[in-house]
Amino acid sequence: MSSWISTAASVGMAVGPPLVYADQAYSILRKKDATGFSRDVCAILLIANITRCFFWLGDHFEFALLFQSVFMILAQLALLYICILYRPRISPENLGGSSRSFSFWQWQTYTQHVEFLAGLILLEAILYLILGRFKTYVVVLGFVAMGLESTLPIPQLISNYKQHSLYGFRMSTLIGWAGGDAFK
Repeated sequence: MSSWISTAASVGMAVGPPLVYADQAYSILRKKDATGFSRDVCAILLIANITRCFFWLGDHFEFALLFQSVFMILAQLALLYICILYRPRISPENLGGSSRSFSFWQWQTYTQHVEFLAGLILLEAILYLILGRFKTYVVVLGFVAMGLESTLPIPQLISNYKQHSLYGFRMSTLIGWAGGDAFK
């Protein structure tokens, strides 16, 4: 009995957090409008979970959490694609200007985002090959992954503040964030 419960908990840990974003994606698809959802949430989750996968190479935590990171990467890639497909007409990349260095994460195409992520993976792989044998480096990877993920609500709060509205942001996503933090 306890084995069944443990397995169910592991499956829930692996697929639950990525599924939080299914309702957000469905809402964007249904309205054909990504207004109100900050793509920076995707950036944070993609970078944090890619980094967490490299952390796992040096410090093998539970497989369920590794699978959660892989599933979250896939879910965020899909959500990012949907957000770019249905981005608002009035957005920094559509207006031709961005206040961010190198227009970070406000690029025109999905391909540009994927190219950045491929570069990040390559950089992290090279650094891991060079520094992965040092415990301090592995600990720093874990710290960076967790620290970055802890900033998750900030871009959404900024987006909501600038819009003076919660339009486009799903309550299910907020509940998922709160539930995930409570579960941890």
